[in-house]
Amino acid sequence: MSQEYVSDNRKIGPKAGDRLKPDGTPADNDRVEIGPTQLAFDEWAAAGLDIPNLPLMRQQRLDRLVKALQDRDYGGILMYDPLNIRFASDTTNMQLWAAHNPFRACFVAADGYMVIWDFKDEDLLTAYNPLVRETRAGASYFYFTSGDKGAEKAELFAAEIDELMRAHAGSNRRLAIDKIQIHGLRALEKLGFEIFEGEEVTEKTRAIKQSEEIKALHCAVHACEMSMQEMQKMARPGLTENDIWAVLQAENIRRGGEWIETRILASGPRTNPWFQECGPRVIGNNELLAFDTDMIGCFGMCSDISRTWFLGDGQPTDEQKHLYTYAYTHIQENMKLLGPGVPFKEVTFGGHQLAEEFAASRYSVKMHGVGLCDEWPHVAYPEDYHEGAFEYAFEPGMVLCVEAYIGKEGGKEGVKLEEQVLVTETGFLNMTKFPFEENLLG
Repeated sequence: MSQEYVSDNRKIGPKAGDRLKPDGTPADNDRVEIGPTQLAFDEWAAAGLDIPNLPLMRQQRLDRLVKALQDRDYGGILMYDPLNIRFASDTTNMQLWAAHNPFRACFVAADGYMVIWDFKDEDLLTAYNPLVRETRAGASYFYFTSGDKGAEKAELFAAEIDELMRAHAGSNRRLAIDKIQIHGLRALEKLGFEIFEGEEVTEKTRAIKQSEEIKALHCAVHACEMSMQEMQKMARPGLTENDIWAVLQAENIRRGGEWIETRILASGPRTNPWFQECGPRVIGNNELLAFDTDMIGCFGMCSDISRTWFLGDGQPTDEQKHLYTYAYTHIQENMKLLGPGVPFKEVTFGGHQLAEEFAASRYSVKMHGVGLCDEWPHVAYPEDYHEGAFEYAFEPGMVLCVEAYIGKEGGKEGVKLEEQVLVTETGFLNMTKFPFEENLLG
């Protein structure tokens, strides 16, 4: 293979005598690798949280992915999804831009050999992880950069995958792919690859968190809740929804978080129906403010927490209390169903069921997995159940978001609440500590 595709294999790692941060990464003020700020480390220390060891977390993730490939007799997996690349390599580069301009790819062979295709064929943003064995360029053939030569570029890239599969998988031509553009798929099939559903591999592999990922999630949730505290301190009538949302964004970044997936914050009549995005509306006196953090925070981990607050100098109405108390009861009762070996279907049809007045405007899911973002599984309400789609059971290490939106169809307001919960060997552990509103609990 031509040397122009091969990294110089320069790997940055701690040397003898180097100081390390609490997460096991170099205490180098000029390091390229992104990560938590000192503010986050100080808050975690004050809270008595265990900090994940990132080199160990990276190895645990790669080991799980390799085992998943071997269990399915796949020779390798090709990933374009930025979150799957993050999972496999713990490297990032313009994550949101890459989500709609697929220039970045990652190949992992069933023997553990990993290659990243980045913006350039240099390892500036991958060298800190020695598990990334090569950094190349040339995985992009989307129309913006390739124009009418996309098919030709895809064929060049497919030839590299062919070379890697032959070197690391021998005669195995079974290749999993998570997301790929049509030119790439055609080029790989032309070379005789048997293509399999890569999202099935990555979603199920990501669903079971091991020790260091669980520590990372605890830290990320804590950082999110500290950000929510700052948000709540300034939230008041007379501000716009955007004023309040901007605080959550800023506090996430201050702690070393990365982005927020949505803009789901609404006030007053905009809390019903749900899924309206925050905007310039000025919040009135004695109104509800409801939001969903959807925060990609420290270590790239997702903190998906929802709260509803009463803002004003008066007292909540009976209807506001009713909606809030119903939502609180819904998530608390359904959370109790969680445990190892419990079928997803049992949670769908069991627990606290929505009254008819709230069913029509129900949330899109009763529970869902969470890790680097919203993840598999999707646990539906009975009305949305699809036989055969999710015939599995909960396992230790799964992290679920248990949530509810409660609002009458055509009603004045609505309430959104959500907790993040770890399935353990014996039951479950609620990772969320942010308090509920006593004045809204009837």
